[in-house]
Amino acid sequence: QVQLVESGGGLVQPGGSLRLSCAASGFTFSSYPMSWYRQAPGKERELVARILSAGTSTNYADSVKGRFTISRDNARNTMYLQMNSLKTEDTAVYYCYCRTAWGTYWGQGTQVTVSS
Repeated sequence: QVQLVESGGGLVQPGGSLRLSCAASGFTFSSYPMSWYRQAPGKERELVARILSAGTSTNYADSVKGRFTISRDNARNTMYLQMNSLKTEDTAVYYCYCRTAWGTYWGQGTQVTVSS
């Protein structure tokens, strides 16, 4: 059974940092690309960042380039999102996502609130 469990969200002031984690189980984590998505109130879910299986290639939404860094530790079956220079517009629920040979999977989400 595939499980994706996010953690690390919270309340932070503008300009601050947070590190999100996504712990994966139930599939061969090292074989698949992984992604972070986010959904702000009243908006559609959007792709934030994606990382290939070996972690050698990444891509980012224009809105987070230069501020967010996606990474993964295949030995720990965990993906990360380091978020720096946070802005109020980064406020959203952040989800990890993967598509395997058997289907697509989402975590339950972790809330990130950027506010003074």
